[in-house]
Amino acid sequence: MNAVLDPIPSLNLHDRASRGRLARMIVQLLDHWQLSAADQAALLGLSSESRATVARYRRGEPLGDSVDLLARAGHLLGIHKALRITFPHDRDLAYRWVSTRNRRFGDRTPLELMTQSYEGLLAVRRYLDFERGR
Repeated sequence: MNAVLDPIPSLNLHDRASRGRLARMIVQLLDHWQLSAADQAALLGLSSESRATVARYRRGEPLGDSVDLLARAGHLLGIHKALRITFPHDRDLAYRWVSTRNRRFGDRTPLELMTQSYEGLLAVRRYLDFERGR
């Protein structure tokens, strides 16, 4: 399952402490992106009523041992990695990019796509991976 988290291949996702470190990384990334609690929950595949779960992750509780949740975390970190590579000298732009309208996405923000569905999250990741490789 570590292949899901290509930016951090050394994590043992069956280890509670590793999933705790992963939770802290994800929460920190979502904070950098300055997302609402509802958007944070949606990106993690949680219902809007599950915002308390994100708060528990913020306090250090490990991510659940769910294939979907861990895959989403891996894709979010992959998106972050691609943005840092694409905008190496402008960290603010790398963090703002997910909330900025983009013609490639029908003048919607990448965040809109990512919060609508898992496929939207994958579409944003594929787009960034493609752009990074050009």
